[in-house]
Amino acid sequence: MSSLATPSAVVRTVKSASSPFRAAATSSYSPSRWRPSYFRTAPQPPEPEFSELLSRFASLTLRPLDLSTLLSLGRPLTPESVLASVKCVLFEIPHRLAARVRSLEALPFIVGTNPYVANTLNAHRESFRWLATHPPITNIADNAKFAQQLANIVQNHANDIPTMAKGFQECSRYMSSAQISNFLDGAIRNRISVRLIAEQHIALSQALENPDADTSHVGVVDLHCSPKAMINMCGSFVSELCEATFGSSPPFVINGHTNATFAYVPVHLEYMLTEILKNAFRATVEHHSKYKSSSRPLAPVTITISPSSLLNGTPAYFSLRIRDEGGGVSQANMARIFSYAFTTAGRSVEEDFDDAGGGGPYAAQHVGGSAAIGSGGSGQANLFGELTGKGLQTGLGTIAGLGYGLPMSQLYARYFGGSLELMSLEGWGKNVSLDIEALLSSDWYNKRNRCLFEAQMPRRSR
Repeated sequence: MSSLATPSAVVRTVKSASSPFRAAATSSYSPSRWRPSYFRTAPQPPEPEFSELLSRFASLTLRPLDLSTLLSLGRPLTPESVLASVKCVLFEIPHRLAARVRSLEALPFIVGTNPYVANTLNAHRESFRWLATHPPITNIADNAKFAQQLANIVQNHANDIPTMAKGFQECSRYMSSAQISNFLDGAIRNRISVRLIAEQHIALSQALENPDADTSHVGVVDLHCSPKAMINMCGSFVSELCEATFGSSPPFVINGHTNATFAYVPVHLEYMLTEILKNAFRATVEHHSKYKSSSRPLAPVTITISPSSLLNGTPAYFSLRIRDEGGGVSQANMARIFSYAFTTAGRSVEEDFDDAGGGGPYAAQHVGGSAAIGSGGSGQANLFGELTGKGLQTGLGTIAGLGYGLPMSQLYARYFGGSLELMSLEGWGKNVSLDIEALLSSDWYNKRNRCLFEAQMPRRSR
């Protein structure tokens, strides 16, 4: 008998096997059976009227948003100031959404066909359309309805960053790590401003309806933000995470001007402190376990609060120094610690998840607070695996912030004119200096006219 099986014999063999491909082997071949569950199609171009409206807003120069602008429309809080705030919302947010839409449209064609990227683009287009064509708000009753709808839009965009990250994960071969990092920087900065404007107006609208609201806040701005209180809160949180993950946690000490306060957005300070402290705590525990006797106590993480010299009666800057004895960062790695494309972890995120059963809060945390764009190996990890594999609810939405805390924190610090710098003493530890620009009381009303001018600009034809 011939050693070659007949076609019927092959079919009989397949029929007798318990294989998911049995039915396919015994029936006529259909290419559609082997296609993926979705098809890549080019995003549909918007209608001409929409494109014209988008071009008008996108052509305008983006103006920076500062704390004085946020405060100006809530001091004093009156129906008139809230109506001025909603005018600012209806101009500034579409302006920024238009820039984001154009940025998404400018991505390489094959990246734009990815369903995750395309869905994000469509969501931004729809939000822009609704806000850019919304009729003027002229009374408080209409504003209350608008504020609720605006809150829904903010919630609908909560997962934009991880959604885009999933799309970039699938398209990473078509863009360099520098291109992706630059896009993420722009997307995150734009998102910070949009959420601040929206949430400030929502908070002011709610405060107007509740006369007994906390007067220490003007919307999302805490007029008496206490660095010491924020450090205690974030330090306690990180201590619990560190204890649960490593079995021990270093103490933390606060010194300097511990009673100082200043006006700031507390959620931003909370995010920056949490990320910096996570790096310091983890480095301290790991360095101690490798190079020091287990009988010696863990070295403390020391946080020093230092206001700058007074200007017009208030400090111009608040400086926070976070010092640890976690071994520092090697000189070879210092130039890359603020890059999304760098990590000293040397292990992929997937490996961390597998080893830790989901990883715990520190599974994706890397020395230097940055994540990599890549597929593992020395100095590389998978940024988008982190973004989509783990979630951390912050002011940016649901993101895996446990992987690239320093680059993200630097964006937050710089957004209001501050800075974040790191100095390392290899083999000993590092100092992280966080300088935060304080709001000068004399500027509150000097800068007020700028936002009012922008808010009262005549609406462009639609």
